[in-house]
Amino acid sequence: MNHIELYNTTCLACSSLITRRYSTSFSLGIRLFHPRFRGPIYGIYGFVRFADEIVDTFHHCDKRTLLERFRQDTYRALDERISLNPVLHAFQEVVHRYNIDRELIDAFLYSMEMDLYNTTYDTDGYRKYIYGSAEVVGLMCLRVFCEGDEELYYRLKEPARRLGSAFQKINFLRDIRSDYYERGRVYFPGVDFRHFDNEAKRRIEADIQADFDAALEGIRLLPKGARLGVYLAYKYYTQLFAKIKRAPAQCVAQERFRVSDRRKMLLLFSSALRHQLNFL
Repeated sequence: MNHIELYNTTCLACSSLITRRYSTSFSLGIRLFHPRFRGPIYGIYGFVRFADEIVDTFHHCDKRTLLERFRQDTYRALDERISLNPVLHAFQEVVHRYNIDRELIDAFLYSMEMDLYNTTYDTDGYRKYIYGSAEVVGLMCLRVFCEGDEELYYRLKEPARRLGSAFQKINFLRDIRSDYYERGRVYFPGVDFRHFDNEAKRRIEADIQADFDAALEGIRLLPKGARLGVYLAYKYYTQLFAKIKRAPAQCVAQERFRVSDRRKMLLLFSSALRHQLNFL
């Protein structure tokens, strides 16, 4: 291994470590991918995780300055094809290898910026935020899974967007209390957290269910090396969604729901069996 290869693999290892430290569930799904997909997905996750940390965690810092610096460093890494920031170096490698559209990156960074200024969202802002914060991440991953097959990419583009949308909306429901009290945000248009009721919750749930219904067929059509990992993420979120649906709005507004580690392992084994039997 020459020194350039050593640097590339070391940077990718940093993104892998970030993924494992920040998301055990996502890490589990990645381990189910074919080895050729794991590194690139780690590279994408490390990038989006650090951008999200800027706007959600670094409250003692000038977030606007940090995010703008991160944006400029990202573009510089893409243009120069190298960065001394290991996360950005790993990400630019993935972008160039899989021809990830610059528009997807722009939209993602724009959504991160929206979190610095917006505390409530109208319908248009809500859609733009979900597209940039979640749907484009699914499309970046889809670029990796399709490995240059443009026909397959455009066939699966809409289901990938809908899956990312469903995941993000469930995150909003799960974190509705912390988003409101810790960050002053309410993402759902027309929803007043102080008067969050079952009718508003049912409308949101119907929207999420429509996204899940549209996404499942796309998961079934993914390349075999990616299908099980994505299906496990789908099953994890549908399990979390089921717990939220069973609870009244008052409970959702007061506690953060999660799937137990034991349940995650059961989902892993059942998903693997259904995948092996082609029963997805």
